Amino acid sequence: MDHRERTLEELGFPLDRVPQTAALYRPLVLHGTTAYVSGALPFDGPGQLRWRGKVGGELSLEEGKEAARLCAANLLRVLRQELGALTRIHRVLRLGGYVNTAPDFTDQHLVINGASELLVAVLGEAGQHARSAFGVAQLPLGAAVEVDAVVEVTER
Repeated sequence: MDHRERTLEELGFPLDRVPQTAALYRPLVLHGTTAYVSGALPFDGPGQLRWRGKVGGELSLEEGKEAARLCAANLLRVLRQELGALTRIHRVLRLGGYVNTAPDFTDQHLVINGASELLVAVLGEAGQHARSAFGVAQLPLGAAVEVDAVVEVTER
């Protein structure tokens, strides 16, 4: 286990809780040294969607941030499973954040900070990224948040 993996576990995200895909897609597609990571939902174990509902409705901003943190942890879990080690991550290039929000909620960027903060905590400077944050009417399975990423990785 490398220092990044140890940090992720110390922050409360066990490496063995890799989410399973919920439809017909790959969790990660590697093209050269660019990894395209599919959208991660706030699953906390196989089939256990931890955060459902609308942020700014039944969920608070802080609960939305926690959902975003869990989504980012799931991105890292997928990267480790597919690449073999988190040390292969050279840089997170882009993070896309989607927040299932109440109609008048406008703090999507603050919700997605939860994901950004976790990536930087685990990866350091390599976790700093470009980002978009969107409010959406609904997400798969009623999830509160979904994040996806484009990541530059090193060769094996």
